[in-house]
Amino acid sequence: MRDFITLLDYSPVELTALLDRADELAAAWHEGKMPRSLEGRQVGLWFYGQGFRNRVAFEIGARAMGASVSYIPGELGIQEPLEDMGGYLDNWYDVLVARARDHDQLCALADGMSVPVVNARTDRGHPCEILGDLQYIRRCRGTLEGLEVLFYGEVTNLCASWFEAAARFPIRVTQVAPPDWLVTPERLVQYKATAVGDIRTREEGSDLLDRADVLYTDCWPRTAEESEKARIAASFLPCQITAEMVSRLHEEAFFLPCPPVTRGQEVSDEAMQSPRCRNREAKAFLLHAQNAVLEKVLAAGESDGRR
Repeated sequence: MRDFITLLDYSPVELTALLDRADELAAAWHEGKMPRSLEGRQVGLWFYGQGFRNRVAFEIGARAMGASVSYIPGELGIQEPLEDMGGYLDNWYDVLVARARDHDQLCALADGMSVPVVNARTDRGHPCEILGDLQYIRRCRGTLEGLEVLFYGEVTNLCASWFEAAARFPIRVTQVAPPDWLVTPERLVQYKATAVGDIRTREEGSDLLDRADVLYTDCWPRTAEESEKARIAASFLPCQITAEMVSRLHEEAFFLPCPPVTRGQEVSDEAMQSPRCRNREAKAFLLHAQNAVLEKVLAAGESDGRR
């Protein structure tokens, strides 16, 4: 049995094979010849909140490959203890795709289950999202070798998964954020310890725009306190992606804001309207990358004798 919790769970060779398979599945999708590789499998989707892109892509993809898909109501670990819930779900599903607020809760659920668990997002990682983005980027560039990603924003789950990508692929990821919102030196050392690529931080990144292949951003820090909102806005406004910043990218580079975006905060309306903004095209690849993940974890389950 093999979970998909973080990109660090897989080797560079395995992740490259996942991207290769995602490309094959993309071709099969567009040709209307999807393999029935999940025939007879039961896929459980456990999502909280209003996010829909990953959830819809998982459902459409799993059904296209022959699986039966059902939703689990409620939120992870709220109604009953995780060990109890996992035990029940083990009886019915071949794979569980879960979104959780708390990464440790997802890991605890996975540890207690005999079927694979796929991380559809936690507070500390969003590996499926980044795998889809990597597939799109590789499709555009032809290779990930030497990729330069400029990430504007705090250490969100997306930023953390980009750091993990740099630990597994020969790419450079540079986080740009106000000083209080940069990755801690301790975590940076951990990410870089066995990294294939390069991970850096900057408080200001305008001089790197012309070198970046991908300009990426995520939402500003969330808070309910009005006074804190004002402080965050003052700190992060210099990090807002504007049309002028996008125009400084080299001619083959592009901008990928992660949805949902808040115009006027992490990105300007003009930047979103730029032809260099590729978020819609890139998110199409969520479907194919997630399909490859489902195939991978279920194939691993078969090799363990689990069916």
